[in-house]
Amino acid sequence: MVSHILAVLALTASGVGAGVLTAVAISVFPALCNMPPERYVESHRMFGKGFHPTMPIVFNIGMFSAFALAIVEGDASSIPFTAGGLALLASQCVSHLGNVPINRRLAALDPRNLPDDWDDPRPRWGHLNRIRASLAVTALALIAAATAVS
Repeated sequence: MVSHILAVLALTASGVGAGVLTAVAISVFPALCNMPPERYVESHRMFGKGFHPTMPIVFNIGMFSAFALAIVEGDASSIPFTAGGLALLASQCVSHLGNVPINRRLAALDPRNLPDDWDDPRPRWGHLNRIRASLAVTALALIAAATAVS
């Protein structure tokens, strides 16, 4: 029974995480890239408010549930559960070490008064987002495969 609850939590959380980051990568971010800098800075801040603190909580639920499943199951499925948890951890590391610092710099800017030497962060932010989205999708696939065989 415990493993079923953990599997639901791990699959739901990793699915939500992978879905949100993929949606940002294929729809939200391309729209932001087509905006002039001042509109981009303002819009990026508005979008970011909706993701914090929800997404870190979702990723942690998925990660800890996957790690707990690796312990509870204790069989061959432990390896993909562990790998899925590690992929969720890696995705969070990319977020916290890459995307979040950029988000903080953007939040400190006045969109109506950008500096003349403003360095547009969109290429780096988009690259980092594709990495974390790929890790989240990988985590979902690993956790789903491990659930199917456990």
